[in-house]
Amino acid sequence: MEWQLAEVNLAWMRYPLADQRMSTMRDEIVRINRLGDQSPGFIWRYETAQGDATDVRVLDDPRVLFNLSIWRSVKDLRAYVYHGEHVAFFRQRREWFLPPPQDPVAMWWVQEGAYPTVDDAMARLARLWERGSTTEAFTFKRAYDPEGQPFRATSGARPVE
Repeated sequence: MEWQLAEVNLAWMRYPLADQRMSTMRDEIVRINRLGDQSPGFIWRYETAQGDATDVRVLDDPRVLFNLSIWRSVKDLRAYVYHGEHVAFFRQRREWFLPPPQDPVAMWWVQEGAYPTVDDAMARLARLWERGSTTEAFTFKRAYDPEGQPFRATSGARPVE
């Protein structure tokens, strides 16, 4: 059986998406999504009919932006998020987003060909918030491989001792 990494992340906007103060971020969404889509290890991204997920509402909070994707590995996702062109966008996040009240990213393993729903992703985040990092929902700081073994995603795939 082949496994792939699902990840969900949320961002709490400082201002409504239509606000002029969000224009730089808003104008970059298509480019940043394209960068992800073309990155090594990228498999799938949740999209609505608009071609992104900016109209998805979660947590009964219109300030929260939702993103859900599938990657070949934690290493591939980490490379996209923290290296290359995305990192410049990521470094500007404080201009557009509030500090998250809870961990905004959860990852988990899915069988190849499985595509989680918005509800699936939010349930994983809820597990992370309730239990911390486990095999069911984990973070870069405490990641698990598909067999349930912990490893340091921040420094490669070395086992946690």
